[in-house]
Amino acid sequence: MDSQVVVLASGNAGKLRELNRILAPLHITLRAQADYAVPEVPEDGLSFVENAIIKARAACAHTGLPAIADDSGLEVDYLDGAPGIYSARYSAGGDAANNEKLLRELDGVPEAERNARYRCVLAYMRHAADPNPLVCQGSWEGRILSAPQGDMGFGYVPLFYLPEQGCSAAELDTATKNRISHRARASALLLEALRVGG
Repeated sequence: MDSQVVVLASGNAGKLRELNRILAPLHITLRAQADYAVPEVPEDGLSFVENAIIKARAACAHTGLPAIADDSGLEVDYLDGAPGIYSARYSAGGDAANNEKLLRELDGVPEAERNARYRCVLAYMRHAADPNPLVCQGSWEGRILSAPQGDMGFGYVPLFYLPEQGCSAAELDTATKNRISHRARASALLLEALRVGG
């Protein structure tokens, strides 16, 4: 059976490898949007769902191929869901500045009120005018530490404590993280949705 080519609306090589592995049973080959010179688009939606669809639609329109896009981030209950869709640009700097800002915002907040989750939304569109995109969400529950722990991964993972694992997400080995993360859960749902109705 020939493989179907689908564009991943991302430049993240790790996401490309992970999703290619997950979708392999469906004979889908993901190609990075850079392979087709897909331009970056403003992520100006008001939710993870809107941003994922914006990116998938742009990749479809540019390439004429089906596309998958994701949008993900950290939601902290005490901060009414912030940083949310602004997770990557929560501060003026990069990961370290984002983490410092999050710790400042939660300074003095007791452990019981530091519940948070990582959320991932994956959107699959058959074409740019697809009236019914497949949208799958996964979440990963935890709480925010008062100081970073671990050095695996990026973003807020050194501050994201997983009670079931007894460690931060930055202390998990890659295989475990790829099995239980928000992206892993959303990917499993997408695989099942494509298997049933692709």
